[in-house]
Amino acid sequence: MLKKIKLTTFITLAILFILSFQPHDLVLDANTTLVNSSNTYITEHKRLKDSSYLVAVRTPMPKVKAEMVRWWFYDYLNTTEHYKMWHPADHIWMDWENKKHGSVIGASHLVHEYIGDNLSKLRIQFVNPVEFFGFDPNNDQTFVICARIGFLEQSINFSKMCHVVINNSNGSEMRSRFWLGHLNKRRGNDVVKSPINIIGNGYLTRLVFINEQLGIDLTKHAKEEMSYLSNILPNIYRENNE
Repeated sequence: MLKKIKLTTFITLAILFILSFQPHDLVLDANTTLVNSSNTYITEHKRLKDSSYLVAVRTPMPKVKAEMVRWWFYDYLNTTEHYKMWHPADHIWMDWENKKHGSVIGASHLVHEYIGDNLSKLRIQFVNPVEFFGFDPNNDQTFVICARIGFLEQSINFSKMCHVVINNSNGSEMRSRFWLGHLNKRRGNDVVKSPINIIGNGYLTRLVFINEQLGIDLTKHAKEEMSYLSNILPNIYRENNE
């Protein structure tokens, strides 16, 4: 009996070690791709060397300036009605947690939305962009918003995200970047120590649980919602700021 227990324990530990094994360190490429890259940012989805998954989306936004997108997130987006305007088909419901007028840092956007055929219930916790860039890249020509994405009904984050809007002669372009497969246990807005943080970020764990279809679905959703925003924002901004 004791031998069986020892064998079971050994096998369990071996499986946990294999799942948590991660031969690569990931450096988030936020600065080089989202801000410094000039006319080369492309829409793509691919698996990275650490087995996490990258989704990148470029959205031209004619007649939209960075300040208008800042206003949308910081001041205007407050109701489910507003949220549905952003994507009438995929966006179902929204609310805010810890939201203060004129900012989103420290606030969490609570949403129900379809990504592909699946209804996702998400908690999008906005953080200081310094966490991603090492400095604050916001200025009068650039708006940057970054977040940790997690499950709404479970205290687990599983992704990181940034949207960067850069002014140009036609208006602006938005560069969106999602890094899927960054699991962390959370308590409120804080990441806390947990075996999930180790096992969930293992090479094989990511390989098993993050598939290409999720990348395809998220790429499609992000392209559509930001195109909707580009179309509706000029009129909404003018009506509320004149």
